[in-house]
Amino acid sequence: MKIVLAYSGGLDTSVLLSWIKEKYDAEMIAFCANVGQEEELKGLEAKAKKTGASKIYIDDLQEEFASDFIYPMIQAGAVYENQYFLGTSIARPLIAKRMIEIARKENAKAIGHGATGKGNDQVRFELTTAALAPDLDIIAPWRDERFRSEFPGRAEMIAYCEKKKIPVQASVKKPFSMDRNLLHISYEAGILEDPWFDAGDRKYRDYFNTLSVFPEDAPDKAEFVTLDFVKGNCTAVNGKQMSPLAVMKALNKVGGKHGVGRVDLVENRFVGMKSRGVYETPGGAILHFAHRQIESLTMDREVMHLRDSLIPKYAELVYYGFWFSPERYALQALVTESQKDVTGTIRVKLYKGNIMNAGRKSPVSLYNPQIATMEADPTQAYNQDDATGFIRLNGLRLRVAAQVHGPLKEKKKK
Repeated sequence: MKIVLAYSGGLDTSVLLSWIKEKYDAEMIAFCANVGQEEELKGLEAKAKKTGASKIYIDDLQEEFASDFIYPMIQAGAVYENQYFLGTSIARPLIAKRMIEIARKENAKAIGHGATGKGNDQVRFELTTAALAPDLDIIAPWRDERFRSEFPGRAEMIAYCEKKKIPVQASVKKPFSMDRNLLHISYEAGILEDPWFDAGDRKYRDYFNTLSVFPEDAPDKAEFVTLDFVKGNCTAVNGKQMSPLAVMKALNKVGGKHGVGRVDLVENRFVGMKSRGVYETPGGAILHFAHRQIESLTMDREVMHLRDSLIPKYAELVYYGFWFSPERYALQALVTESQKDVTGTIRVKLYKGNIMNAGRKSPVSLYNPQIATMEADPTQAYNQDDATGFIRLNGLRLRVAAQVHGPLKEKKKK
């Protein structure tokens, strides 16, 4: 039996690889996806094989991640519960998709992952598998009582590695867990499980400033950045044409310098519990803001309001793991149609954690200053006299109700 395992080379996945191989008498194929985590991948192949893998795939998926996952989500304006930019959520379907492709190539019968039984990632990996390869089995050791009994803590994992001569460099566990990719870095668990704990206290800057500085430590001088959009996608930064991957890297750098995109929130996990997380999403925050500014110039009001009404649903689909679902594809088709005229340039001002508009323009702008002006309208496109009938018709149902039930009275606070 062949099993493809999501593998990073750290303590957890090294134990998983060895344990699964032993318990399932399986041939293990390790897979490591480079989605921008900036981890050292050198020597990973030798480590995986020494741990028991027959083969390892180390794939750079950053371009695909930026163009086929991050950009479509930005077009949709998707933010989960109005705060979370979905950095971890959007990476999981890509990783699972590639694992499935490797499983097909290697004729593997199952894929394995190290996601815990309390988190969202297990759902994301497995819903992707259900959609793309329903015949593959799933190996999830953290939902196996045998595994949890054998490894109740980190000490047991370290002892196991020493016994099996597994080459891992065990270190003192950080007081939280981290997940980094091209879009963000997340911190959760450990000391962050107390929602009263202030992760923004500057004394913790060595912990929570991987992608961005604390706003207090940002430059005292604002910086201006221009972004060009074509059909809802950012194609250039400061006038320089860039690929989606290059855009993300450039915006992460400048955004991180000014401390933008830092979020501390309590979110509702799909499995039912609330979870506290701290996130740094500098480039993504700029991209979301800039994209919305171009939409404000170029998108029809009713199209915008329709798309906006679907943002919570789209964000839920990403967060819950339904990227490869018929409803997400249907929503994406509407989003793509809504973006056909979202073209233009936005200038943003970055200053100590803030992103501010500093100018916007578009060759297909629907904003007409001659119509919007408070002065005399030279186009005669809008006759103010027409507003009388417009208001009267919209007030008809209110007047009828008032005649039947009496005028509405303001409710007094008790």
